Amino acid sequence: MNRFLFCIFILITSTSIQAKVILSKVEYKSGSDVFEGILAFDSARKDKKVAVVVFHNWMGITSETESKITALAQLGHVAFAADLYGKGIRPKSIKEAGDLAGALKSNRKLLRDRVNLALNQLQSNKMVDSKKIFATGYCFGGTAALELARSGASILGVVSFHGGLSNPTPSDAQNIKAHVLIFHGALDPFVPADEVAAFKKEMDAAKIDYQFTSFSGAVHSFTEQAAGDDISKGAAYNKIADKRSWEGMNNFFHELSGK
Repeated sequence: MNRFLFCIFILITSTSIQAKVILSKVEYKSGSDVFEGILAFDSARKDKKVAVVVFHNWMGITSETESKITALAQLGHVAFAADLYGKGIRPKSIKEAGDLAGALKSNRKLLRDRVNLALNQLQSNKMVDSKKIFATGYCFGGTAALELARSGASILGVVSFHGGLSNPTPSDAQNIKAHVLIFHGALDPFVPADEVAAFKKEMDAAKIDYQFTSFSGAVHSFTEQAAGDDISKGAAYNKIADKRSWEGMNNFFHELSGK
């Protein structure tokens, strides 16, 4: 069973109701492996909700992740920050993050097992409309979200924000059932042009419904304010790309879910 370890109550004033967004740590398991994600939802809403599983960047679940799921809950969705590394495993350095993310990127089967485990955790929640589930991911999490789609998961859509696009087995794109939306920094040195071209070829060959939006002047991590504003480092925040990609995601959700 899931154990709700703590709750953080955030009061949000609405024009008609006093909404209450609740963030709860959720422990879930696969065999002897234990994971700890965070669930966010608006307790004032009693209807079945659109649900979003959110995959973190290579630094694991951070305050940035919590802000994303809180914002999704404020929109009326149930959002689940998946834990891809394991309970208590939170990188303390870029090197450690690179090692953890690299281990999963080099073992796509294990990565797919973990993203599907998180999806199953969200699907089992009674607040969720099981026919209206999406996945999003940031940087390494974008790769994770795409791997969920490539595994054949029955979800409505996948959104990748400045995520890695590589795929060791391009033919797996034929498994995709979801609509795909990619937000990419046009100057991203970590996801180069040949990787972008290979991704588009993969999607086209499998006849996937996808949209690829490239933001001029943006590099990697363009949604993350902690990345700073020095694009010469290859990773930097871009306010315009952040705003437009968030709005694009919301339009994508509304188009496909009707909510």
